[in-house]
Amino acid sequence: MRVTLIKHTPEPELLIASAARLCYSASGIEQIVQRMTPEEVDRMLDQLLSSGHLSPFEHASFSFGVEGISRAASHQLVRHRLASYSQQSQRYVSLRRLEYVVPPTIKERGALQQEYEAAMESVHRLYLRLLEEGVPAEDARFVLPNATATRLVMTMNARELMHTCSIRLCVRAQWEIREMFALVRAEVVRVAPRLGRELKIKCDRLGYCDERESCGLYPLKGEVLPGSA
Repeated sequence: MRVTLIKHTPEPELLIASAARLCYSASGIEQIVQRMTPEEVDRMLDQLLSSGHLSPFEHASFSFGVEGISRAASHQLVRHRLASYSQQSQRYVSLRRLEYVVPPTIKERGALQQEYEAAMESVHRLYLRLLEEGVPAEDARFVLPNATATRLVMTMNARELMHTCSIRLCVRAQWEIREMFALVRAEVVRVAPRLGRELKIKCDRLGYCDERESCGLYPLKGEVLPGSA
């Protein structure tokens, strides 16, 4: 799996803080941006997060190249609708070489991994035969497994990144998409450290777990807020 930050809003934290300051200032936009110090940026971001005023975070966007995740993971990913996706098509791209993902729980079972890989090879042989017999790629792809690796470009604004990471970095999320968003977070931290620190599991912000079962890191919501379960 590989995640690369392709493009992002220049100085995203400054933009977010300046947009928020504009809401409460009579000054012109350029003046606000020019006068904003790093300390003021930090204070403004803290204020926005503590008050729940998150719309200014939508001004900053990040585009990532994602390679080597399975179709099973990408099906989960596109459920996050406040984002844009462009994915390698199985209709227009013939998979002459099948790349696929092997889950860790299968890798650790040697004999089963061999059977798994044999099944992938068998399916791929059938796929190639279908193509050779003139079956269109858009129909031959029906035999391809969820394990098939894919490539995509994903663009999210900072607010949606915070929301998605709050869910997908949780240990209860599926391992593959959790690994992907750990790499996404690392890419954001590289260019916007302050913002990157806010890409964290939701219980870190809430102080409790609002799932039906806790991993043990935080108590359940009902234990912290009696009567709310």
